[in-house]
Amino acid sequence: MLLCLGATSVNAAEIQLRPDLTQPAASAGPAGQPQGADWTWLQLDDPQRLRALPANWHLLIDQVRFAEIRTVVTTADGKRIVIARRGNDLGHNWAAGAVLKFEIAPAGEEIRSLAIGFKGLDDLALMRKVTAVSADRSAVLEGRWLILMGIYVGLLASALAYNLLVHFGQRSSFQRFYLGWVTVALAYGLSWSNLGAYAFPGLAGPLAARLNNGLVGMLIALAALFLISVLERRTVPQRLVTAVRFWACAAMVAGILAIDERLVPASVSDLLLNVVMICSVGTSIAVISVAAWRGSRVVWIYMVGWTPVIAVFALRAARNFGLTGQNDWVDMATFGSIGLEAMVFSFAIASRFIVLRKERDAAEASARGMEIERETLQRAAHSDFLTGLGNRALFHAQLRELFGRRATFTLMLIDVDYLKDINDRQGHDAGDVLLRHIGERLGVLSSDQVSCARIGGDEFAILCEDELGARLLVIDALDRLQGAAWSHGSFQGSLSLSIGSASSLGALAPTDLFQQADIALYEAKRLGRGRRLEFDGRLRLQTENRVDLIREATAGLDRAEFALHFQPIVHLGTGKLVSVEALLRWNHPERGMLTPDSFGGVMEDGDCGAAVQKRVIDLAIHELSHRTRENNVALAVNFTAMDLRGRESAEHLLAKLREAGVAPGSLCIEVTEGTILAKSVNDPTAALRVLHEAGVQIALDDFGTGYASLVHLKEIPVDILKIDRSFISGLLDDGESEEIVRAVIALGHGLKKRVVAEGIETRAQMERLRELGCIYGQGYLFAHPSAEFDPALACRPASAA
Repeated sequence: MLLCLGATSVNAAEIQLRPDLTQPAASAGPAGQPQGADWTWLQLDDPQRLRALPANWHLLIDQVRFAEIRTVVTTADGKRIVIARRGNDLGHNWAAGAVLKFEIAPAGEEIRSLAIGFKGLDDLALMRKVTAVSADRSAVLEGRWLILMGIYVGLLASALAYNLLVHFGQRSSFQRFYLGWVTVALAYGLSWSNLGAYAFPGLAGPLAARLNNGLVGMLIALAALFLISVLERRTVPQRLVTAVRFWACAAMVAGILAIDERLVPASVSDLLLNVVMICSVGTSIAVISVAAWRGSRVVWIYMVGWTPVIAVFALRAARNFGLTGQNDWVDMATFGSIGLEAMVFSFAIASRFIVLRKERDAAEASARGMEIERETLQRAAHSDFLTGLGNRALFHAQLRELFGRRATFTLMLIDVDYLKDINDRQGHDAGDVLLRHIGERLGVLSSDQVSCARIGGDEFAILCEDELGARLLVIDALDRLQGAAWSHGSFQGSLSLSIGSASSLGALAPTDLFQQADIALYEAKRLGRGRRLEFDGRLRLQTENRVDLIREATAGLDRAEFALHFQPIVHLGTGKLVSVEALLRWNHPERGMLTPDSFGGVMEDGDCGAAVQKRVIDLAIHELSHRTRENNVALAVNFTAMDLRGRESAEHLLAKLREAGVAPGSLCIEVTEGTILAKSVNDPTAALRVLHEAGVQIALDDFGTGYASLVHLKEIPVDILKIDRSFISGLLDDGESEEIVRAVIALGHGLKKRVVAEGIETRAQMERLRELGCIYGQGYLFAHPSAEFDPALACRPASAA
């Protein structure tokens, strides 16, 4: 391939030769020279441009990747001078300043033609400079580069040694990135300028061009990583930090790809590297801007040292994309700015090291304090306040953990018999004494193989691994506990415990095991209490009843046996209707009207439960679409994790609302903390955010009974907190319940959330809730759930309810 090379004169001693890139009709190199598709020949179209050059002038060529290079000079008397060099054996045909140097003996006026041939040239567009200079001018240019790079190497070597010695043994992450950056910058300068070839003669030409690409990628990556590590915490959003890390990795990958043209064509890898460099610099500028806006002090020091580097790299990118002309001063400014940056940051890091270390230590101390506080709160969240045993949340976590590692263990569920009678006759103090007494006796059993928890008002649970006879010891201790004496004041009583147990060998999942133990417990109570029963074949038949219910529910869906009943949510001061909750009912042809409590196993089934829940949502949307203007209040519907499987589920629900002509604000989604905890399977919080942004209201149901409620308030967009009915039922009798209700009301009002009390059954409960500041409520006091809800029934004043 033969291309013409135009020439533009700068002065008599230096002539810039630039490729014309237009292919002439003839596509062969000079006669007698290698030909073929793997050879690229450049020919000077007007040799008269060289006439001012004296004898022994120098031809300087930009370093590119090639296998072999040839310069062919033909003089006026027909003499031909050929200089041929292999890419891996250039000899002394190189010079400082990233150029190859060939000495041409004839004076410029004696030259009739000049051709340059490359074998295996990676891309002609990457060769941006061909210069013809006199020997004196060549010495000046090379001397200029030697002086600049001598200063550059001295500055970076000093900065490297200074930071290594001064901060040895107490280096932070930003220092490590900075030292890495200085090391790579030093290597890049030695490689790019050909100074490294003075020590290693082969480190010039194609090898240097390849190495430079990889070093540039590392230089960009380390600069970006240094930036995000040196800034104070919380001054940059996590998304920007992630973006910086992404482009840092991309820069390293692009540099590696650009090293070897066999991996990616040189033109593509060069373009990719420049694009990544622009993106990385752009992201760094965004980080600097945000950090400065958020009051970072370190970022200003960073800007002083880094702005010249960013500006020069921007100029290089503009030149590489052909937006500006070729100029050696841009390359010189690159290394000058890097040297300046190294000097500034050497002193800046040294002067600020103590301050930054104190800030870091303070931040780490604060983080440790927060971690200790978090662990304390977590222990409190996992502990039962009355007995000191683990609570329901800890129990379920341990149950899942045992199943996760496929351990063989036994679950024992314990009910304290006659506790209600003791509370009614002897007072709740006596009941608390009894519970604490049982907690103490069970706590003695706790070990690495045995975990005890209080999971309800009068319910305890034991997880016992079947190792080293631990199960037999627990059984023996429980048998001895039956009938043991206890006292409160003058009252003397004996313990009666109903116990149901089941082995993990007969269960496929935690829910199955819990259900089996619960069935055994129920049977123990039915048989007269004060006994222990193990789940067996007979009790398994009861489990099979659950399977029957699932089958019947599937048929019930086809027969439209599932329906919604409605219960009002009212203003406790006026009795005015504010919204309605839709409650699922199953009109079973044989068992009668069933509530979810009686067919909970159906809802837990993945297929049937999902189908029933889909029917619930469809019925709710149908109800909303047929509301009259007078009856246009929000409808609250209970959602499960199956309904909130990421953003797609949310978009699907919004589409159904649009199709039915229902405003999103007319729907209120009620979720429990158990639903939110289903993140390991899907992402319900993402769905809730999408729905909330569209206008759907979000209510956190059974608030206070789950795990880490405050965390969930922060994670999901909650509009309404619903106090669990268990706290309302004990409001007038249990001081703890009242304090919890008071705290939830105060928390909700403080967070600008609406608070709804569930399960209000008596006027006394309603009056006490009003005194505590609760504004909204629902329960049998106002209305029982009904299939045909009349809003007028809920609009009576509270005094008439």
